[in-house]
Amino acid sequence: MSILLFISVLNPDSAFLAVVTVRYIEYSIIMDFEREIYTKLGKNIRKYRLAKNLSQEKLSELLDVNSKFIGHVERVERYISLKKLIQLSVILDVSLSSIFDFKDND
Repeated sequence: MSILLFISVLNPDSAFLAVVTVRYIEYSIIMDFEREIYTKLGKNIRKYRLAKNLSQEKLSELLDVNSKFIGHVERVERYISLKKLIQLSVILDVSLSSIFDFKDND
């Protein structure tokens, strides 16, 4: 995604403002994309957890984390590390690539 900006040559302060605005827009786009990934990841974790008939608390216990952790991850209130994702894939008996498969996740 690219953004075109027209900067007033007469006022150098507006050029600084434009740069700050572009950086903020870029940051916002990245954060939106990141949240979308974690939302889809949470949905997949929930899908595979339910397929194994595990509660959020039980899966958290098996993962050796706080009892509310999986619920937080599924609702995107916390982010899960790659290390925990690998452990999760072993516990749920699914490949890591399956957890990141977002085709049927809309």
